[in-house]
Amino acid sequence: MSLEKKIETLKAKHAQAQAGGGEARIEKQHEGGKLTARERVSAFLDEGSFEEMDALMVHRNWGVEKIPGDGVVTGFGRVDGRPVAIFAQDFTVFGGSLSEAYAKKICKVMDLAMKVGCPVIGLNDSGGARIQEGVVSLGGYADIFLRNTLASGVIPQISLIMGPCAGGAVYSPAITDFITMVKGTSYMFVTGPEVIKTVTHEDVTKEELGGAHTHSAKSGVAHFVCQSDLAALAHTRELLSFLPSNNLGEAPRRAPKTQMPLENPDLDKIVPDDSSKPYDIRDIIRGVVDDAHFFEVHEAFAPNLVVGFARIDGRSIGIVANQPAYYAGVLDISSSEKGARFVRFCDAFNIPLITFEDVPGFLPGVTQEHGGIIRHGAKLLFAFCEATVPKITVITRKAYGGAYCVMASKHIRTDFNFAYPTAEIAVMGAEGAMNVLHGKSIAIAPDPAARKAELVAEYNEKFANPYIAAEFGFIDEVILPRETRQKLVKALAFLETKRDTTPPKKHGNIPL
Repeated sequence: MSLEKKIETLKAKHAQAQAGGGEARIEKQHEGGKLTARERVSAFLDEGSFEEMDALMVHRNWGVEKIPGDGVVTGFGRVDGRPVAIFAQDFTVFGGSLSEAYAKKICKVMDLAMKVGCPVIGLNDSGGARIQEGVVSLGGYADIFLRNTLASGVIPQISLIMGPCAGGAVYSPAITDFITMVKGTSYMFVTGPEVIKTVTHEDVTKEELGGAHTHSAKSGVAHFVCQSDLAALAHTRELLSFLPSNNLGEAPRRAPKTQMPLENPDLDKIVPDDSSKPYDIRDIIRGVVDDAHFFEVHEAFAPNLVVGFARIDGRSIGIVANQPAYYAGVLDISSSEKGARFVRFCDAFNIPLITFEDVPGFLPGVTQEHGGIIRHGAKLLFAFCEATVPKITVITRKAYGGAYCVMASKHIRTDFNFAYPTAEIAVMGAEGAMNVLHGKSIAIAPDPAARKAELVAEYNEKFANPYIAAEFGFIDEVILPRETRQKLVKALAFLETKRDTTPPKKHGNIPL
C-alpha cells in the first residue's frame, strides 16, 4: 500500500471516530438538549489543547458493528493552562454502553493522570453495561472503581452526569470528589422505575427517582446542579480553579479583582443582639472573602450547614459554617455527613479550613437518635480532628455543648480560634441551663419570670461569654466582626508553612 493510500485510510478512520454514532443519532442528542461527547470536551478544555487517546480502539465482539473509539472519548488537555485528563461517554454510540475496550480506555487515562498528578474529569452519559459482553463489561466497571478508589485523595476526581447513569455505573461517580448534574437531562439510580414498580409496586418517574433535584436536595449524592451542559462545563472549570492538581501541590493563587479593605464595618451589623434571631451566615462569609465571592458546595442539601470554597488574599480556602437562618444552625445527620466529607476533601488537598461557628447543639429527637446521630455526628468530629491543614475558627454567636467541641474547637488541633463579643460558649443555653439547675427554686419564687431573668443574666455573665474561654486559652482573641478579614489574612499567612502529623498507621477507622 502506498503512503498516500495509508494516509487516506488513517483519515477515514479518524473521520469515522469523529462521526460517533452518525448524524441521525447526533441530531437526536441535540434534540434532547444535550451536546455530544466531543462537543462537551471541546467546550470544557482550553481551545486547541485536547489530545485524544485510543481514538481507533474497538470492541472484540464479532457480528456487531465496530465504531472507532467504541463509545467513549478519552485524552488529556488543559483548563486555564493546567493539565487535566478527561473521558466523555458518547451516547450516540451504542447508547454509551460500557464494553471491555471502553473500560480499558478509561482505565488507561486514569492511570496516566495518577502518574502525572492531574485531575480526572468524567463526562457521564451512558445506558450502563453493554449486555452483549456480559461479565466482561461488569469487570470493566470494577476496574474503573478500583482506580477511583486508588486515586481518591491523590488527584481531584470530578464527575458530570450529563445523561443517564444507572446500575453499577453510578458507583464510579459516587467515589469521586464532586458530582454535577444537569437539570432535566440527567439522572442517577441503582434500579430504574420499571424494576421498582415490579418489586415494590411503587410508581415513580425517572426525575422523581434520580433527577437533579432529588440528588442535590434529598439524597445529597449530587453537589451541584446546572441548567445546561455548557453551564455545567463552565461551572466545573471554576471549581478546578480552587483546587490543586494533586495532593502534593497547592491551589493556584489569584489576586482579588477589587481591592478589599482589611476592616469591614458592615460586619458589625450582621449578628443580632438577640441570640434567638436568625441571620444569614453567608453575609459574614461574603463580607470577609475576596471579591465577596463564595463558591458554595451542596447548597440545596442540609442547608443548616454551609460549605464551599473562596479565596482570602488570593489563597484558596474551604469554609464550613453553621447556618442560623435554617434550623438555627443545628447539627443533624445530613449536615454532619456533608461537613465531614468536605473537611476531608480539603485536608486531602492542602486547602486551609475556616470555620464560622454558631451552633446551638445537635438536633434532638427520636428520628435523629434512631437514625444514628451519634455515629454520623462523630464523622464530622473525626474529620476535623484528623485534618492537618491550617484550621481557623471564628465563633460568631452560639457554641453550645458537644457541638462546640466538634466545630473545630481549640481542643482538636485548630490553630487559631477567634470569637466575636456576641459569642456564647457554654454547655447549653442560659434558658435551658436555668431550667435544669434552678427549675424548682424558680417555680416557687414570688415572681418566677423575674427570678429566671436574674439567673439567666448571672449565667451569661459567668459562663456564656467568650471571655471565660479566653481566660483558659481556648479562644486566642476576642475580635470585633469588622476585624475578621484582617485576622484571617494574617493567620493564613503565618500558617502557610504549617506542618502537622498524625500517628503512624495504615488509616483511621472513621465511623461510617
